[in-house]
Amino acid sequence: MSSPSDSAVARSARARIARRLLPFLWLLYIIAFLDRVNVAYAGLQMTHDLGFSDRVFGVGAGIFFVGYVLLEIPGAIIVERWSARRWIARIMISWGIITAFVGMVHTAHQFYVARFILGAAEAGFFPGVIVYLTHWFRYEDRAKAVAAFMAAIPLSNIFGSPLAGLILRIHWFGLQGWRWLFILEGLPAVIFGVVTLFYLTDWPRQARWLPQDECDWITSELAAEKERKSAVRSYTIWQALYNRNVILVTTVYFLGVTGIYGFIIWFPTILKRASGLSTTTVTLLVSLPYLAAFGAMMLNAWLSDRARERRWHTAVPLFAAGILLILAIAADPHIWMQLVFFIFFAACVQAHQPTLWALPTALLGESAGAAAIGLINCLGNLGGFFGPFIIGYLSTRTGSFTYGLAALVISLFLGGIVVLLLPKPSSR
Repeated sequence: MSSPSDSAVARSARARIARRLLPFLWLLYIIAFLDRVNVAYAGLQMTHDLGFSDRVFGVGAGIFFVGYVLLEIPGAIIVERWSARRWIARIMISWGIITAFVGMVHTAHQFYVARFILGAAEAGFFPGVIVYLTHWFRYEDRAKAVAAFMAAIPLSNIFGSPLAGLILRIHWFGLQGWRWLFILEGLPAVIFGVVTLFYLTDWPRQARWLPQDECDWITSELAAEKERKSAVRSYTIWQALYNRNVILVTTVYFLGVTGIYGFIIWFPTILKRASGLSTTTVTLLVSLPYLAAFGAMMLNAWLSDRARERRWHTAVPLFAAGILLILAIAADPHIWMQLVFFIFFAACVQAHQPTLWALPTALLGESAGAAAIGLINCLGNLGGFFGPFIIGYLSTRTGSFTYGLAALVISLFLGGIVVLLLPKPSSR
């Protein structure tokens, strides 16, 4: 811990680092998430234009995450051992180009291939940023930093929903609006990928924008944290991958992501079919759950950092999300009451993520921690395939979204139970 004489330097360093890095990383993740989930809004038109069934659309939306697993672990380690700045820039430029090509598909096979390649191109971005944050933020500040970064998830939908509604009305050069949605939202990733090369700094010692006393303070704090971890536990990369706690966190993340992406991908379609409202109105209403999710994520992360507790601040939102989803299912066909429950469900299910991602870096250190984060995001994100797929599959088989939503309820309750099996990380 810092001495009283260092308090002014500590406050200044923490504030300067946060101002410099978090808004930019937040903007990058907004762009990334828009390119990941714009298929949910495109589905309001493309399924009809291309004659896709719910099963085909669910597979195509979810297969992104099958490609996503390919470079997750090496991507996180590259950030730790090579350069976050260069790796993140590479990812953004490639995924921006491929996103535009998704707008050119005509068949189910082309849709599957394009989404798979897009997932492979984006792989490594999220775990890379999580590892990158450990280069700049102490354990005490990490959940808030992760929450600020992950706030891009709900905010991308808050802004992305009405934006998608506007773009879907475009029919330039004879191309449908859903095609322009992919093309136009792919361009910012390419532009900001180039900016990333010049803006981000890999380590505090390389930061010309950080005064020397502040650089010395954060460097010493992170070095002391590393020593505390190494004194208690020392894992190789392969030991981390087989570690019980890593497997448990991976399981929790898989179950939570199943619920998150099952909802994100299908919510616009569920709302449109149940209400019969126009596409523009639906895209405006879809932003409401994510507005609530933004506040819930920040509040839960703040409470977690204040209490220096992670497990219950991860488990309780998962249990609450499961209960609220049951209420949403029971409210059918009262669409406006159901919408209220969906809003609170989205708030809870998103709130668990920042505290969950504070757990791996508290349990493991350095390259082993990077490998663990890569594994967690790699395998856990397969829930991003399972969630949309199971809803699409059961909807095609039964003609109702009820059974698919019930599967998400089970997933969320199991996630809350599993996270409580983790040991309490040190609060130091």
